Amino acid sequence: MNTRTLSGLAGVALISLALGCEKGNPATTLLASRPAGLSANFSASASNHHMRWDIISVDFGTGTVSAGGVASARSNLDLSKITLTGSGTYSSNPGNPQDVTGGGTWQTFDASGGATGSGSYTVTGFVSFILAPGTFPLSHDNIGNEADVRAGLLVVEIAYSDGSEGTLAVSCHIVGTPNAVFEGVTATKGFVDYWNREAPPAPPGNANRTAFHVID
Repeated sequence: MNTRTLSGLAGVALISLALGCEKGNPATTLLASRPAGLSANFSASASNHHMRWDIISVDFGTGTVSAGGVASARSNLDLSKITLTGSGTYSSNPGNPQDVTGGGTWQTFDASGGATGSGSYTVTGFVSFILAPGTFPLSHDNIGNEADVRAGLLVVEIAYSDGSEGTLAVSCHIVGTPNAVFEGVTATKGFVDYWNREAPPAPPGNANRTAFHVID
């Protein structure tokens, strides 16, 4: 196996570890040993930043992250599913809820995979954003500057096109992020809580991944 092949395999391995590894994975020890990637200055002023969130798409061949991905979560017992696209902006200062924007599309499915609804949704309110440590592992970022990628948990209120309302939780786990932080999304729609997020698939599978960017 030549040097180029080894380098490519190492890159894919790093990306798969960074974007959606789970507790109990052999990657746990490696992630724990990586630097947190969270500067003291950013931590001290996290409440004053203008941020962007995305459900992302990852090209593992080139190590590139882009907007326009999909993410899913399932409900209790019957395992019905919601699949979302989306992006938006917000102020990490909860005193400025007027800064929240965004939306995307939604589809719902029954346990057998049959479609039960679809449409668009709009972000209507800011609930919270909590920053988490982490270091972005990829070499190409089509959304913003890779140095401005952050991990954490965002919760927003959303309105669906069919008249129902709910919440969307966007959670981002990158290299060095604590394993308690999951990668992906959960959502509520009416009285249904799609709380069981689907984990990111192993590369080259491309779903259930997210990212936050500082866009000041």
